[in-house]
Amino acid sequence: MAPAAAAAGHEVVFGTGEAFVPKVRDLGFEVHRAGIAISEAEAEAKKRHGEDAGFLDVGITMFAELLPQSLLDDLTPLLPRLRPDLVVYEMSDVGTAIAARRAGVPAVSVVIGRSMPPEVLAIAADRLRPLWGTLPADALLGDACVDVWPDRLRDPGTAGVPKVFRMRPTPYDPDVPLPPLPAGGFVYLTLGTVVFGATDVLRGTIAALSRLDVDVLVALGPGDPAALGPLPDRVRATGFVPQAQVLAHAGLVVHHGGTGTVLASLAAGLPQLVLPQGADQFANAESLEALGAAKALVGDAVRLPAIEAAVRTLLDDPKPREIALAVAAEIAEMPPPEQVLGEIVSWAG
Repeated sequence: MAPAAAAAGHEVVFGTGEAFVPKVRDLGFEVHRAGIAISEAEAEAKKRHGEDAGFLDVGITMFAELLPQSLLDDLTPLLPRLRPDLVVYEMSDVGTAIAARRAGVPAVSVVIGRSMPPEVLAIAADRLRPLWGTLPADALLGDACVDVWPDRLRDPGTAGVPKVFRMRPTPYDPDVPLPPLPAGGFVYLTLGTVVFGATDVLRGTIAALSRLDVDVLVALGPGDPAALGPLPDRVRATGFVPQAQVLAHAGLVVHHGGTGTVLASLAAGLPQLVLPQGADQFANAESLEALGAAKALVGDAVRLPAIEAAVRTLLDDPKPREIALAVAAEIAEMPPPEQVLGEIVSWAG
């Protein structure tokens, strides 16, 4: 959306955590530090509740108290200085929406994953109420949102949002060279840019794939390929890749279930094996498997024989690929960011 806005002549300013400030600046946008890192919020929440506390204690404290308050603290003085006409925020950065409301600026959320289960959202809403004052239609999504999920996988949580803008999920690839690719139909393996300490899962998956008659490309993002040690003959590891270009040549995707990779793989019409490691990845895996476009292995089920068997099925059974191709056709018909941006600007007045 940001490149589309810049191309249309709008001024685009980012607010983001300290670690991402130089990354956004390198993309050519004005940027201000806003909020604390998720890792900081997690450490503080665990300090309050104890290391063994569950999600409802740690997660709700993080996303309904610590993170929104940190954004409010930073954006409350910033927004009046910037005087934006519109604020766009990703759904879990709800403090941004609260700051925008207090500054009298229209705000629209972007659906980046799956909504909390209703019973969890109700608890989060109660904790957010003191910051919001009067709650919007959805405590995280607000009163307007951009939904990038195709119809077959739409998040039911958006049904309660008064204004929903549908937008084609459009990857923004890093400006890195395309690595040499194996012959068409290779397996693309990634656990995203944050692997939740799942190096053993990555190594085990590589071992399972090496038992099959397939070539494998492993993308580690910021990880060091050397940390994986010696690799089988038909496996190659690299760092960041232009993922959309890689997917155009792959035959199957094995990944963590992050929303970006899920949607990019569907847009490419590819079946998926999902090995969720955290956050909303478990919900994504469940939705994909229910659709029939993927298989999912979770927790103790992530073992070499199970991975090997799942990949064999996905390579041999045409049904998951047919479903993925149907979803790809649906995604291709969704409105592009340029069109949706114009609709949002008109809505914001």
